[in-house]
Amino acid sequence: MPWKEIKPMDQKVQLVSDYLSNYFSITDLSQKYGVSRKTVYKWINRYNNHGLDGLKEQSRKPNNNPNETPRNIVNLIIKEKLKNRKRGPKKIYHQLKKRYPNINWPAPSTIGEQLKKHGLVKKRKRRLKVPPYTEPFLACQKPNAVWSADYKGEFFVKNKRKCYPLTISDNYSRYLLRCKGLPGPRYKPTKKVFESAFREYGLPDAIRVDNGTPFASRSIGGLSRLSIWWIQLGIIPERIDKGCPQQNGRHERMHRTLKTEAIDSKPIYMKEQQKRFDWFRFDYNNHRPHESLNQKSPSDYYQKSNRAYVEKPIPPAYDYSFIVRRICSGGDIKLYGHRYYISELLFGQDVGLKETADGKLIIYYSFYQIGIIDLRKNKVIKYLKV
Repeated sequence: MPWKEIKPMDQKVQLVSDYLSNYFSITDLSQKYGVSRKTVYKWINRYNNHGLDGLKEQSRKPNNNPNETPRNIVNLIIKEKLKNRKRGPKKIYHQLKKRYPNINWPAPSTIGEQLKKHGLVKKRKRRLKVPPYTEPFLACQKPNAVWSADYKGEFFVKNKRKCYPLTISDNYSRYLLRCKGLPGPRYKPTKKVFESAFREYGLPDAIRVDNGTPFASRSIGGLSRLSIWWIQLGIIPERIDKGCPQQNGRHERMHRTLKTEAIDSKPIYMKEQQKRFDWFRFDYNNHRPHESLNQKSPSDYYQKSNRAYVEKPIPPAYDYSFIVRRICSGGDIKLYGHRYYISELLFGQDVGLKETADGKLIIYYSFYQIGIIDLRKNKVIKYLKV
């Protein structure tokens, strides 16, 4: 038969019981239970002061911890987190430091521990790690060098209509120029949003987009009515490769934040949704710190362009080194007794042809290369990597 184990609490109760029987002295109890006289006195005093509850194990935590975060600091951290539940310890740290510069704030790691302690951190889902994209972005050394534009994935609003958020941002400063909910990715409403941005901020040198509607088409050089308009304004339309959103990574990263902070799973009316977009844009530009900007906001870096928007741009002109041809109603041009189809989108517009040494002509619309005419094969090569 195995020995019966005695729990510490049962042993303490037995010690006090023996003491209360008046048959045992303190020395006897010390020898019987194998503890010091001081320990016997301690348990008897605890019983006299608190009853059986006094015999339970008590916390060994010190009453004062010099390294503990003060309560008033913790309250400010929690208050800042509750203002925007999506922000993490680093952004909360820089927000508080900016708002209360005279307070010695704990490190972001300590802020993170406080948020965990108070149940304000949502456990992240584990994601497969993808090798980082290491290629540098071209021509992003100043504001308005390159803007990025895209439609964030559509979703339904309360009246069962779809909302397509059109977003435009400056690549250098991450400044969000526009965030507009539209009923669909169509040319006219998209152009209207760009016109509004151009009037307010001026013109960029280039706009980087994907290959979707209305930014590009299957026409020569990927031209669309929107990109033709940009070229007329002197803006270079840059198109990322198919299936390579990382080439527009800064804009895609902003979309992730937009989805978590401004798009709710519960449908609301379009007007209310646009108010959320407007609030998000203001907060993103003026209050939200960015690691890539040394924890400053986009508004600290962005400046308006010195290139003003022109309501009626001047038609493209070509110098003496070009052969100039006008696009006919069928989208073709006549050259050396042959007809070459270019694009109906350019009807009534002039294109410039520049001859090369290998019997080919590079087709330009204004400054922009859109294709090649092979004179030997009497053939137009529509898609040209520019």
